Amino acid sequence: MDAQGRGRADDVDPADQWVLNPRTGEYELRLSPSAPESSVPGPRTAGPRASGRRTTAPGREVPPQRRRRAEPEAPVPGRRGRRPEKKKSRGKRVLLWTGGSMAFVVLVAGVGGYVYLKHLEGNVSTTDVGTAGSSSFKKDEAFNILIIGTDKRTGEGNEGYGDKGSAGHADTNILLHVAEDRSNATALSIPRDLIVDIPDCETTLEDGTKKVIPGTSGVRFNQSLGDLGRDAGCTMRTVKAVTGIQPHHFMMADFNAVKTLTTAVDGVDVCVENAVDDPKSHLKLPAGESTVEGEQALAFVRTRHAFGNEGDLDRIKVQQQFLGSLMRKMSSSDTLTSPTKLVKLAEAATKALTVDKAIGKVGTLKDIALELKKVPTKNITFTTVPVIDNPAEKVKATVVVNEAKGPQVFDMIKNDISFTEVEQKKRKEKAAVAARLKGEKSEPGEVRVRVMNGGAPAGSAQQELAYLQTQAGVSKSENAGNAPAEVAKTTLEYAPDQADQARALAEILGLSGAAMKPGESVTNAQGLPAMTLTLGKDFKGAGVKLDGSVKKPDLDTESTADQKLCAS
Repeated sequence: MDAQGRGRADDVDPADQWVLNPRTGEYELRLSPSAPESSVPGPRTAGPRASGRRTTAPGREVPPQRRRRAEPEAPVPGRRGRRPEKKKSRGKRVLLWTGGSMAFVVLVAGVGGYVYLKHLEGNVSTTDVGTAGSSSFKKDEAFNILIIGTDKRTGEGNEGYGDKGSAGHADTNILLHVAEDRSNATALSIPRDLIVDIPDCETTLEDGTKKVIPGTSGVRFNQSLGDLGRDAGCTMRTVKAVTGIQPHHFMMADFNAVKTLTTAVDGVDVCVENAVDDPKSHLKLPAGESTVEGEQALAFVRTRHAFGNEGDLDRIKVQQQFLGSLMRKMSSSDTLTSPTKLVKLAEAATKALTVDKAIGKVGTLKDIALELKKVPTKNITFTTVPVIDNPAEKVKATVVVNEAKGPQVFDMIKNDISFTEVEQKKRKEKAAVAARLKGEKSEPGEVRVRVMNGGAPAGSAQQELAYLQTQAGVSKSENAGNAPAEVAKTTLEYAPDQADQARALAEILGLSGAAMKPGESVTNAQGLPAMTLTLGKDFKGAGVKLDGSVKKPDLDTESTADQKLCAS
C-alpha cells in the first residue's frame, strides 16, 4: 500500500484489525473508536468516553486518567491513521475462527479448499444440483463431499495448463467420506481417465428452467462435467452410478485456486526422491524437501511427466501427498495463531470455491468445518479407486474399475468402515464383541429362534426358516413376519442365559460378534423363551454365510494425512 492510501477505512489490512485476547486465547476484532464494543471481554483499548468515567464493574467507577495537551505528532512510520468508520451492526461484524474452531481446508489439483468466514459468504458461488445431492447438511450423520478440480483456466499465468477454452472438465476428483462418529475419514481419488457410463442428468439453466442432458456410455469420467453443459450435479450422479456411494455435497475450484491458497499459507512442504526438471510443467525441484507456493505449487500438482510412469495414476499419488502436507500446514500453530495468514486464506478460499446451494450459507459451512476439524489427521486415509488397464484398448490410455477390489472399497465407504485403525477405545470394543463368539455352543436342535424380515427381499424370512429347519437342524424355529423397522445389518438378539444358543446359531449363519446383541428373549408360539433373528439389508440369501467382518483389499495406493512422503 502506498503512503497516500494509509488511513482510509477501506484500505485497512483486515489482519491488522485483530488482537489477541489474553483471557480467551483467541483473536478478536479491534474496533475503531466509533464502532460498537465487542461483547467478549478483552484488553482495554482507548475509546470515546461519553462521560468522564469508565465503569469496570457494577457500582464501581474508575476516575479518568489525567490528560496533557500536546502538539500533534506525526504518525509512526508503518502505522495507519485511525479514521472514524461507519457504524456496523453486530450481525455484520467480521468473525474470525482460530484455535479450536479453525476450519478444515481441502485442496486438490484444481483444488477445493475451505476456511469459513462470515463476512466472506458472498464470495462463494453456488450451483443448484437438484436431487443429485442432499437438501441439507446433518451434523449427526456420516457425509460424503465430492471435491472437484477442473481444468478451466482463470487468472493470469495459467495458459500452460488444461485445454484452451475448456468449459471445465472433472480433471481431479476426490470423494471425501467422513465417518458418523468423526473418528476417521477416507479420501477416495477417482481417476479422470476411468471409463464410465454417465447417466441422464437434470441441470438448472441460468434462467431457472430445467434441462435433461442425455447420458452416454463408455467415456472418460472427466466428461461428466463441462461436456454438453453438464454441471457438478452430473458428476455427482456419475459417482453414484460407478461406486454406489451417494455424494451429499460438492466443492469445486479451478487452477488458480491452488496458487492463491498456497501463497496465503506461505507455501506447502513437499518432498521428491529425485531432482525434477520438467519442461512441460516448468517444475524444477532439487531432491529432498522443498516448499512450494503459487505457480510452483500448481506445477507440482499438475505435472505428470516427472513421476513414476508419467501417467495420471502417479500424479494422483503426488496430489494426495500434497493434500496431506497442506492439511498438516493448516493445523500447525504457525497458521492457527496468525490472523494475517487466516485472513489471506479466507479471502483466497472463498473466492476460489463453487459449492452446492445446500451448503452455501455461512452457518452450514461453519458446521461442516467444525465436523471436519474433529477428525484426527492420522485417521484420514488417502486411496484411489482400484483400477486395471482398459482391456478394450491396444494402446493403454484409459482404465476401468478392478472388479476384484473396487466393490470391497466401495462397500467399506458405504458401510462407514474405517481404512485405518482408530482409537484405543474401539480396539477394546472390538475385543469385547469378538468375545461373544467364544464359549460353549448348544446343539442345533436346542436352539429356539424367531426369524423376522427387517429389510431383506420379500420372502427372505420364510426361505431362511426353511434352511434352518431342513438343512441346519434348527427345528425349534419359526417365522415371526416383518420387523417393526428396517435395519442395515442382520442381528441376533438373545438373553444372557441363551448365549450358548446364540453362539451355535452364529456359527451356522456366519454371524459376527457385532451382529450378536445381548438383550432380552421373547416368547415363541409355544410360550417358550426364544431369540430373535432379524434379517437386514445385508442378507444374501438362505444358507449364505452372513460374515459381518469386512476384509480390506490389498490396495496399491494408500496413505494417511499425517505421513510425510516423497514423490517418486
